[in-house]
Amino acid sequence: MQLFSSASGSAAHPSGGTPAARAIGRQSGWDAWRRSPTARLALIVSLVMYLAYGFGHDAWDNAALIGMAIFVAGFMPIYARLSNDLTDWANDLLGSVTFGRLARFGGQFAFNLAAMSFLAYGGGLRPEGLATVGGVAGAAAVTTLASQGAQYFGFFLFQRRVGDWYRNILIGLCATMVLTGLGTAGLPVLRELFLITGIGFGIVIFGIGVLSDLRAVLYPKGGVGLFLGTFNPFHESHLRLVREALAERELEKVIIHPTVVPWLHQRALRRGEMRIAGFEDGYQVYELTDRADPHANYFPTGDRFLLPETRRRLIEMAIAEAGLGDRVEVAYMPELYAREGFFGVIRELRRAWPDKPMHGIHGSDFGGMHARLIMDECGWIYPMPFLRRDDVSATVIRGGADGMTANAVAAALHDMRSGRLGPDLQRPPAPAADDTGDTGNTAGRGDA
Repeated sequence: MQLFSSASGSAAHPSGGTPAARAIGRQSGWDAWRRSPTARLALIVSLVMYLAYGFGHDAWDNAALIGMAIFVAGFMPIYARLSNDLTDWANDLLGSVTFGRLARFGGQFAFNLAAMSFLAYGGGLRPEGLATVGGVAGAAAVTTLASQGAQYFGFFLFQRRVGDWYRNILIGLCATMVLTGLGTAGLPVLRELFLITGIGFGIVIFGIGVLSDLRAVLYPKGGVGLFLGTFNPFHESHLRLVREALAERELEKVIIHPTVVPWLHQRALRRGEMRIAGFEDGYQVYELTDRADPHANYFPTGDRFLLPETRRRLIEMAIAEAGLGDRVEVAYMPELYAREGFFGVIRELRRAWPDKPMHGIHGSDFGGMHARLIMDECGWIYPMPFLRRDDVSATVIRGGADGMTANAVAAALHDMRSGRLGPDLQRPPAPAADDTGDTGNTAGRGDA
């Protein structure tokens, strides 16, 4: 038995706004299922599971195997969300990559152990085959590691614009499923390949996490800090992280780079799963269409975004007001970001500071840990995690809350809400037929 942790990327996170809920609500239960890549993925994986186990264990007519395949087809989207919830909780608790991955492994291992025990008790697995891979517990552990490795590698490729997230995951899971079904049957070569794949993926995934957490506590003083994120908008907690990074690690400079159009949104806009509904209080409001996957959350950080150039200007205002202009630089590389995302941005910053150690500043929330993942994959960057324990929130700021940003930022946001400034911080937006704004048009052309 083998499942995966998330077919939909950030499926664990609650919906970011009412437009998304309205779009999903317009679909009937059958239409929502039929349109959902996650549901189709669950169906394909359950079918591959049945074929692999049926062939390897000669269990074509076994009731336990048939029942488990049906259960997987229906339960996988829920399982994905629960796995993501567990990982995000663990990440936020300690800001540790290793702890988050251990929590994810523990939850998935418990499920796979229960599923394999059910299959073994129901006669769906060959006892002599299971014995060669460490019994039910050993098979469940290796299966969980192989599954996580396949997902990690699929996401790794997708982040670099190689393939499609859904197809990458589907190919990886189906390949792992075949190995699991045949390897647990004790078939020569396939059994060894199953064990090597699972254990190898485990060493790589947890090894990367352990090295990252070690760099977070064993780091050199000085160098350059990188602070990557949406900053929608830049608030007092962001500013506190910058100050503490400068002081604690004695940094020469901190470089802040906001996102332009996140790859998730660019892809969804291009596929017609999302559209830009217009502007509200200076924010560009995104809305899901009937093509959206109801099991995925396209808005892990909300569905209202200031334009990228606006977010850049607000960061500059806050830094200037704090008197940190000589030690903090706001970088902005929209063309490079469009082609390669933060991977390209980090490469360029390394070229600009070739002999300086780099420190990655991030929070323990979803967005911060996602930035940590990107920085870990870019080489030897020293993480500087901050546990988010204050009440400052970009979400409530977007809802109109005051007192959580620099005075200049608060004044600009107030002027945008009142209509005295447009989302470009200069003038109200001119009416247009589609009212998409620069960000939406850029995304529609395939830039992210």
